[in-house]
Amino acid sequence: MHPVTAAVIGVGYLGRFHAQKYAKLPGCRLLAVVDADPQRAASVAGELGVVHYTDYRRLLGEVDAVSIAAPTTLHHEIARAFLLSGSHVLVEKPITVSVTEASDLIDVAEQQSRVLQVGHLERFNAALVAMQGRLHQPLFIESHRLAPYNPRGTDVNVVLDLMIHDIDIVLNVLQAEVQNIQAAGTQVLSKDIDIVNARLAFSNGCVANVTASRVALKSERKMRFFQQDACLSVDFQKRVLTVYHKGEREMYPGVPEIVGEEHKFDDNDAILSEIEAFLGSIRNGTPPVVSGHDGRRALRTAIEITDMLNSTTLDH
Repeated sequence: MHPVTAAVIGVGYLGRFHAQKYAKLPGCRLLAVVDADPQRAASVAGELGVVHYTDYRRLLGEVDAVSIAAPTTLHHEIARAFLLSGSHVLVEKPITVSVTEASDLIDVAEQQSRVLQVGHLERFNAALVAMQGRLHQPLFIESHRLAPYNPRGTDVNVVLDLMIHDIDIVLNVLQAEVQNIQAAGTQVLSKDIDIVNARLAFSNGCVANVTASRVALKSERKMRFFQQDACLSVDFQKRVLTVYHKGEREMYPGVPEIVGEEHKFDDNDAILSEIEAFLGSIRNGTPPVVSGHDGRRALRTAIEITDMLNSTTLDH
């Protein structure tokens, strides 16, 4: 089978990991890396034994697939150029700056019959994957995605930087329309919103309470799904799924005990799983796990939350 030739555009913190995965996967050949910083491009290229460029246009028409981990403001321009030149595209989240740009990429990918996958990495977390067979019609969802301050992610606000992961998961799990949004947030250290809480009410009656902060003292990435017969807790950071359900004994007279079972997944490399799924879609002609439509859906909700916050928070 002809190996899939690949390149990575933007080899900062995340892009470097993408390049490492492509370089080690069988049936794939990493040809080049691109970064606006020539020293960074040369460093990653030297590590992996490939060529490097500072201009992505040198690779148009030259590779089967690309990962794009450049700044969000460049996603549309770069992804569009590669799709039109015949490459399949894995673009980091958020898919683009605007819903209009996202729609354009979706249209171009469909016209060119190319795979467009969006890098919502948590979809490949082993604990979340294991939960899917156990989840049935959740009634309430709560999530906390907290991180210490890191200037690396501040080209976008905390909704587009962190919360969008959980927005994507909630929307994918529920497959229902958002009917109402309430949100509150504030600036702390950056020039944009650093901590947010949003309440999303859905057409199927479920409510999701979602919190994201990039000014926390420690990292935490957890979601809890409450359904009629159980509570399912996912710790993305520790890759642990805990299922709580009613037991056969009584905790108090007339009150059943709560029994928990914990499942830990030690060897999950989510970035590797993400890239393997991307390459699988290319080879097999199957839809990507996280499609352009998924990326646009999450972006639309994140922008609605952002607009609501901007109208109430940044004016004061």
